[in-house]
Amino acid sequence: MTQAPAAVVRRSIVVAAPIDRAFAVFTERFGDFKPKEHNILAVPIVETVFEPRVGGSIYDRGTDGSECRWARVLVYEPPQRVVFSWDIGPTWQVEDDPENTSEVEVTFTAEGPDRTRVDLEHRHLDRHGPGWEGVAAGVGTDQGWPLYLDRYAALFG
Repeated sequence: MTQAPAAVVRRSIVVAAPIDRAFAVFTERFGDFKPKEHNILAVPIVETVFEPRVGGSIYDRGTDGSECRWARVLVYEPPQRVVFSWDIGPTWQVEDDPENTSEVEVTFTAEGPDRTRVDLEHRHLDRHGPGWEGVAAGVGTDQGWPLYLDRYAALFG
């Protein structure tokens, strides 16, 4: 018997940093750990920008100045929590209808003065409609959120 894919992906990591710094590095340096090869622009990415406010966006800027806004910041509560939409659908193109997008919640929990647990939950993947299982597989495998979180942790040395 095979198990149906889950509409949620969860990953956790512990970083050697106080909670304020862990949150700041995640939001202010998102482009330092997001793989540049994760790109739906027609040109290479110069930078990834995380706008630190509710209503802000996460977007990639290309070498030609073009931009791809692929997420919206839904909750911004430093240093405990950030939630953003995942506006990339099963065809790996930007989805314009918010009803067909999933969301990513990242929480930060101090485990000591210089140690923070970072929990990531990518949920409502089934909202992407037909083919959503491919989105779940893409973000849940080693080249998805585990890669992002490993690169994020590496920023702390």
